[in-house]
Amino acid sequence: MLRRLVAGLAAIVLVVEAAALVLVHIVLGRTTANQSMSIAGSDPDVMSKATYVMGAGMGAFLALCAVLAATTALRDRSPGRFGRVVLISGAVAHGVLGILSVALVGWAAFATTMLILCLLVLTLTSYGARTARTARTGGNGGGEGDPVGDAPPLPPSPPFGEIKPTSP
Repeated sequence: MLRRLVAGLAAIVLVVEAAALVLVHIVLGRTTANQSMSIAGSDPDVMSKATYVMGAGMGAFLALCAVLAATTALRDRSPGRFGRVVLISGAVAHGVLGILSVALVGWAAFATTMLILCLLVLTLTSYGARTARTARTGGNGGGEGDPVGDAPPLPPSPPFGEIKPTSP
């Protein structure tokens, strides 16, 4: 139940972040176009359009992450390979943005970015453990009354302080 809540909360937060970043890029693009700013002789129209495209790209990426997190929450299953790669890349992007935001924006932006990073990582790890357990127990989750299959039982662990043999 908790992992569904975390994945749903991550989806909601990612949608809000996507909308905020698109809005920020629209404001930056309009400011660049209105002020006729240029950096080292660059064309202001190209810079303005590039800012719009970057905002749309970041918004689309975060919206895709949000859709994958929402799908994970609704199905209560781990995302597929593509979904995991996208969510991992979103987590890495938030880690890098968090490092940059602490220097450029401040600690509040850093805390917000790290909160989103934590939600993404918690979503990935909470559903990752179930995937490993499902693969190990034959695909049915290993709940009560489930057949274990051909797997031999594990040997008992030695008492604390004894030396374990290295070979059987």
